[in-house]
Amino acid sequence: MTVTIRPYEERDWADICRIHDAARLDELGGAGLLDAYLRLEATYENEGLFDDDVWVAEVDGRVAGFIAGSPGEITWAYVDPALYRRGIGRTLVQHVLDRATGPVELEVLDGNSARAFYEAMGFVIETTTTGKLAGNEAFQATGHTLVWRPAAVSG
Repeated sequence: MTVTIRPYEERDWADICRIHDAARLDELGGAGLLDAYLRLEATYENEGLFDDDVWVAEVDGRVAGFIAGSPGEITWAYVDPALYRRGIGRTLVQHVLDRATGPVELEVLDGNSARAFYEAMGFVIETTTTGKLAGNEAFQATGHTLVWRPAAVSG
């Protein structure tokens, strides 16, 4: 299976909505926050999905996941649940890390199984906070800020 990463295009909208909406249920379920679920169409503007770069992963010509953020932060990362554990998430995250010029941070909800994935990729917990859930501020959530730092270059 070959995973190809390319920039998001408008034609990808229905696919990233489908992927986000399915994977967000897993994310919120692990955190005990299923009641906070909102579809991507209801949250993407307030959460600034398109404020930074958005990349999609394709497998066999089909969108399988997406990631968004800036050089120092991953703000969105979702993979089609039917394709979990096939290297798609790793390829998306590595795409961002390969372009990083310094530390990269992200937020993960407490109880989200993705935390172990990020830690396996070299991210470490920097802080843990409790506050309003991004995307549905009517709910309170605990989240961890994880940071990846590039290896020091030896001279």
